[in-house]
Amino acid sequence: MSETEEKLFNIDQVPEPEDLRSVIYSMIAIPHLSPVNIFNEFASTAIDSKLIGKDDLSGAGIFKIDDSGKLFSQTIYADYKRFAVDPFVAAQIIVAKAVRHLVCYGFEPVAMSAYINNVDFASPMAEEMVIAARLGLDAAAISFNLQFANWNIFYDTLSGSNAVPPTLIISLLGKTSDNDRVCTPSLKQKGDNLLLVGRSYDNINASEYLYHFHEIKKSPLMPFNLAFESKLINAMKELLKRNILSSASPVGKGGLFFTLLRDCLPNELGFDLTTDAEIRADAFLFGEGMGRIVVSVKEENEDEFVDFLFDLKIPVMTLGHVTKGEIRIDDISLGFVDKGIIGEYLD
Repeated sequence: MSETEEKLFNIDQVPEPEDLRSVIYSMIAIPHLSPVNIFNEFASTAIDSKLIGKDDLSGAGIFKIDDSGKLFSQTIYADYKRFAVDPFVAAQIIVAKAVRHLVCYGFEPVAMSAYINNVDFASPMAEEMVIAARLGLDAAAISFNLQFANWNIFYDTLSGSNAVPPTLIISLLGKTSDNDRVCTPSLKQKGDNLLLVGRSYDNINASEYLYHFHEIKKSPLMPFNLAFESKLINAMKELLKRNILSSASPVGKGGLFFTLLRDCLPNELGFDLTTDAEIRADAFLFGEGMGRIVVSVKEENEDEFVDFLFDLKIPVMTLGHVTKGEIRIDDISLGFVDKGIIGEYLD
């Protein structure tokens, strides 16, 4: 695909699948996307709420460093696909994703370091890529009030081979002194309402769905706005202080559907969703537009939650509710988490 074709790509070039189940079965086999640890030990796991408050929190990705009472959490993100498309924006996206990750767990992001490996400085584009990435990281650090370790990026050089693409890696450290604010992404109980904070887009750019299911490897980046990300993060911090969220999870790899699937497995719960009629179902479920967080709230807390976001002019949409284990989309059952979508795949 040429650079011109890449820029002109739009969702209308991709047929909308008639059977969502075929998409799900296909994508659930992707090792880095799978919500169950089938292939290796690197599948993403959720913080175990049972560990919160115990002395040894390392299994939850939370650490006590000293006797100050503060808890710390660290997350690492890496990207090469989006980095190759636009290193300036991709650098901001990867930081925003890491910030959303920590804030949804109730932590205050404080410091980050960055690393770019496999940079071929014999290439005339290498210097331009590194400079663009640095500018993007600087912009994100300022927007999220992060300390950027030494204001340097560390490099690993590679020459004579293009087999391994340049990859941007960031490490982000967060802290909290209030254990009660630690939140977990796992759905908690049947009947909780599910809501999406942020705007959904009729867009599948740079998504795992486009890359793996449709095998389109090049496209523009997904929708992203750094100013809105900062506004969203500040709102989430206040919501966590009010202790009205049952769970919070940034919409990540695989889009809304796979984010919820990862969140429902720890407690073997399910979800009943209604898609947005103005957006294609595949874009709504599998698109990876930034600036979105899915939350579950008890019914008695929903009005306060919605009113708070309305006053800030932050979009919020009711998705549906948590079920006992069934997964339903637009009144169509896709089975149960213990024997339907996941169970059939394991069988």
